[in-house]
Amino acid sequence: MRNQPIPPAHRDWIITRRIFLKASAASLTSLTVGPLISHTFAGSRPNTARFGIVTDSHYANRNYSDRFCTESLDKMTECVELMNKQEVDFLIELGDFKDEDAPPVEQNTISYLQAIEAVFRQFRGSIYHVLGNHDMDSISKSQFLANVENSGRGIAPDASYYSFDRNGLHFVVLDANYSSNGTDYDHGNFSWTDANIPTAELKWLRQDIASVDGPVIVFVHQRLDGTGDHYVNNAADVRQILETSGKVLAVFQGHHHSGAYSQIQGIHYYTLRAMVVGSGAVNNSYAIVEVHSDRSITVSAYRRAVRKEFPARCSIADLNGDCVVDFEDLAIMAEKWLDSGLVESGPSPRPRRR
Repeated sequence: MRNQPIPPAHRDWIITRRIFLKASAASLTSLTVGPLISHTFAGSRPNTARFGIVTDSHYANRNYSDRFCTESLDKMTECVELMNKQEVDFLIELGDFKDEDAPPVEQNTISYLQAIEAVFRQFRGSIYHVLGNHDMDSISKSQFLANVENSGRGIAPDASYYSFDRNGLHFVVLDANYSSNGTDYDHGNFSWTDANIPTAELKWLRQDIASVDGPVIVFVHQRLDGTGDHYVNNAADVRQILETSGKVLAVFQGHHHSGAYSQIQGIHYYTLRAMVVGSGAVNNSYAIVEVHSDRSITVSAYRRAVRKEFPARCSIADLNGDCVVDFEDLAIMAEKWLDSGLVESGPSPRPRRR
């Protein structure tokens, strides 16, 4: 169910001069550039997107535990065919794209990566990859990246974290595959519970988000919404950047095979169920994410994935709860400011002498 407008009477009013100025500036900016944006994107869907997500396919020539790695080519084929039929804007996999033999053989690992990538490339549109810990279990990051393709201009072939834009939305891909000492995951030289985002990447993330105006969506393999084995060790540092920006709508994650959902400080964290878990098509898992113009999000789930509706996260300047910044919001702010008693009232000016 889509968000309904929140009556002004139901909103709590704590008005300070700083909030007033910030909201007023945001309102005026939106009002002045709104027509320009509408004109520029005429015929497209501004600030919207519809894209596919899939995670943890773990393709390899073995099955172990509850992981049916040998079936992932067929499962990925089903996913890609559905995404083509639905004509989504792009398709992104959230890590652990392939697996390895036991014991590992480097060339075999590369062949598994090439095989699952060949299926993934059957998608008739832009494709993107997020690095997962199993992607470096018996090869390096450079070897992985040399055998996959990330679409779009401006993404370096050797970039393990990057960003791209579509229809006024900004998408960020993070790489948490670094040990606590800052070294890259490489040929299994790591503990899967020791995932970190290093200082240089945090600096890049802060600058990247600051450089854009539109809403932001983040993709990462290991989870950012808590603590424990499946989480990034310095997840709190990452969340602080995301929350401070005020621009991030949602984070999409993999790694935790059962899937999960949480919300922290208005940001939605959706962990997609793993494709590899369980045998047969009935145990496949993938989803289509639709970002609406009011900034609400719908996750349409397929097979074992979980459907979810994320309510809108509106601009600070949206004061009547309709997720549209217009003169109504400015009028509400002006009225509440006057009623708050915070307007300074000094003595009446003395009449000028003639």
